[in-house]
Amino acid sequence: MANIQSAKKRARQGEAHRAHNASQRSMLRSSLRKVLKAIEAKDKAGAATAYQAAEAVLDRYASRGLIHKNKAARHKSRLAAHIKALA
Repeated sequence: MANIQSAKKRARQGEAHRAHNASQRSMLRSSLRKVLKAIEAKDKAGAATAYQAAEAVLDRYASRGLIHKNKAARHKSRLAAHIKALA
């Protein structure tokens, strides 16, 4: 364990940030799962609305640095292609 006061504070902050980021990543994955469930159910309208919500979440976390921007783009591209294929 750290002995210096500033190192102790950074350890506390790091733990809080880790917990917050884990929560945000979980929310991101949940939004992606909602889209995939709608795609598997062949529900194009439901998939499209779930996709819009997931797209906003992906863009938000990519801009904040929680995930890489290319990862967000990859997920959006693949989900959009699956939804388009439901036609």
